Amino acid sequence: MLLPGISACLPLLRALIGPTILDRILGGNVIGTKTTVLLLLIGLLYDDLGMFVDISIAYALLNFIATLGATKFFLRRLDIFMDKQEQEESS
Repeated sequence: MLLPGISACLPLLRALIGPTILDRILGGNVIGTKTTVLLLLIGLLYDDLGMFVDISIAYALLNFIATLGATKFFLRRLDIFMDKQEQEESS
C-alpha cells in the first residue's frame, strides 16, 4: 500500500511544475491511473473486489474523458504552447 502512494509523488511534481500544459495534463492522468490501481488494491484488502472494480472503472472512465477534454481545449489554443517565433513561422 505504501509503494503506490510513494510512486504518486513523481507524477504530482510533473503535474504541479511541468514545463508545459501537456506535461501537467499527463501528470494528472498518471495520478488518476495510480488512483485506479489503489482502489483495486483496497478492494482486495476488504475482500469486496466486485464493488471496487465498478468504482475503478467509473473513475478511470472519468479520468480518460477529463484528459481528452483538457487536451482538446488546450490544443485549440496553440498560442499557449508556442513562442512568438514559432507563431510567426507557422503563420
